[in-house]
Amino acid sequence: MRRINVAFLVAAATAFLGISLQAQIGGTVPECDEDAGGLTLPEGFCALVVAQDLGRARHLVVANNGDVYVAIRNIQNVPGGVMALRDTTGDGRADRREKFGESGGTGILLRNGYLYLSRDDAVVRFPMTEGQLLPSGPVEVVVSGFPEQSVHPTKSLAFDDRGGLYVNVGNPSNACTDPDRTRTNGLNPCTHLERGGGIWRYDADRIGQMFERDGRRHVTGIRQTNSLRWNPVTNSVYFMQHGRSLLNLWPEHYDDELNAENPAEELLRVEEGVDYGYPYCYYDPQQEKRVRAPEYGGDGKMVGDCAQYPMPVASFPAHWAPNDLLFYTSSYFPPQYSGGAFIAFHGSGSRTPLPQQGYKLVFQPMQEGRPSGTFETFADGFSGKSRLMARDEAAARPVGLAQGPDGSLYVADSVKGTVWRVVYRGASDRSAQED
Repeated sequence: MRRINVAFLVAAATAFLGISLQAQIGGTVPECDEDAGGLTLPEGFCALVVAQDLGRARHLVVANNGDVYVAIRNIQNVPGGVMALRDTTGDGRADRREKFGESGGTGILLRNGYLYLSRDDAVVRFPMTEGQLLPSGPVEVVVSGFPEQSVHPTKSLAFDDRGGLYVNVGNPSNACTDPDRTRTNGLNPCTHLERGGGIWRYDADRIGQMFERDGRRHVTGIRQTNSLRWNPVTNSVYFMQHGRSLLNLWPEHYDDELNAENPAEELLRVEEGVDYGYPYCYYDPQQEKRVRAPEYGGDGKMVGDCAQYPMPVASFPAHWAPNDLLFYTSSYFPPQYSGGAFIAFHGSGSRTPLPQQGYKLVFQPMQEGRPSGTFETFADGFSGKSRLMARDEAAARPVGLAQGPDGSLYVADSVKGTVWRVVYRGASDRSAQED
C-alpha cells in the first residue's frame, strides 16, 4: 500500500489557503529592517515595512492567516477601495497585492465572514471565505443615506458583543457657526447636531438599512472621531475626539500658545444617551475642566453649565489629530501593554504660527478601562523632521492600527501608503543588534 506523505499534504494545503509561514510555525518573528523602517521604538521592539506606495491609506485589519486589508481613501476623481496584501514567502513582507471595491473609505473590520468598510456615504461589506485573499461574492450595502458634507465626512466603525454596529457622523463645521471658521456667534441650538456630531448604532447583520430610519443616535455632542474601538475589558466602545481649532479668532482671550495648546484631544467612553458638550464647551488640559467656547460667550476661563458634561477618560495634546485607537489584547508584547491603548496621531495642522506636533504613535497604560499612568511615545520618526511648520512637510503620518494574530502591531501611513509591522524581540536581542 502506498504511504501518504502527510507533511507534504499539509504544506500544500497551507500554501493553497494562503496561510503564511509565520502562521504555520506558530508565530516565528520575521527579520526586521535594519533601520526599523525609519521608526524609533522602545528597547526590544523592531519593525519592518510590509508594503508601501499603496495610496491614501486609512485604517487596516489583519485576518487570522496574516492577510492584511487596508482601506484606501478616494482622492478627488481617483477612487480608492480596499488593498489586500499577502505574504507568500514567510518573510513578513507582502509580495502579493490586489485591490477591490469601487470606492474607498476609512473604517475597516472583519466580522463573521464579512469584511466591513465605512465609506463617506455608506457602510458596505464584502463576503469573505477564510484563506481566500479576495471577496467570495458581490459587495452588500449595510447602511446608506448618510448626509453629504465637505467637513468631517469620514466614518469609522466598531462592533459590540450584542450585534451592534457603531458609526460616527461628524459635525459639518469647526464650531457650529455660519459661515464656518469665522469669528461669529455659534448657532444656538446647534442645528448641525440634528444629523451630525454623534455616533449611531445599527444592526451589524442586516443589509439595506438607512441612516435615520434604521439607526439610533447613541451619543451626541462630539465634533468628529476617526477612531471608534470596542474594549473587551469593559465591554464598551471608546473613541478619540478631534478637538476644535481657531480659538485665536478671539485674540483678546487666546494668544498663540493658548491657541496651540487648546483644546485637548480626548479619549471618551461611549455611554448611551450621553451628550459630550460640543460645540458649547471644550476641555482645557491646563485647567483640567470644560470651559465655554468663545462662540457661546466664553473667555477661556468661564465654566458656566459646562460642568454638566462628562470629563474625558484621558486627554492628550491639542491638535494632534487622533485617527485610530487600538486596545491591545495579546500577551505577545510585555505585560505592561496588556489592556492598554495604542493611539495613532495623524499630526497637527492647527498650531500655526507655532511648529506642528504629533505625527506619532503613543501608548496609554490602562486598567479596567481607566488610565493607570501617563501616556508615552511608542513609535516616532514618521514625520522625518524634528521641526515642522506645516503638516504637508511630514514624510509620513500614522493613521491606522491593527493587531495581528500573533500580537504584532500593524501601522498604516496616509502620505505614501506605507504599512509597518512592529514586533517584539526582547531587550537582549535589541541590545545585540545595536552592538
